[in-house]
Amino acid sequence: MKTNMGTTDRIIRTIIALIAAYLYFGGIVTGTLGIVLMVVAAIFLLTSLVSFCPLYTIVGLNTCQVKK
Repeated sequence: MKTNMGTTDRIIRTIIALIAAYLYFGGIVTGTLGIVLMVVAAIFLLTSLVSFCPLYTIVGLNTCQVKK
């Protein structure tokens, strides 16, 4: 796996995952929508931790800065 996520992208994904967790565990979002939200949050958190997004590879997107 080659890194394809930049630092800004990783921070934004982590913040979104934390907000989603707060909404779910705070009881604001419940039911099926809450479960889907938690799955997406887990995927966001996992991809931000490993700095690799499989969807970016399929689309051909790379937010990681190129080292010169």
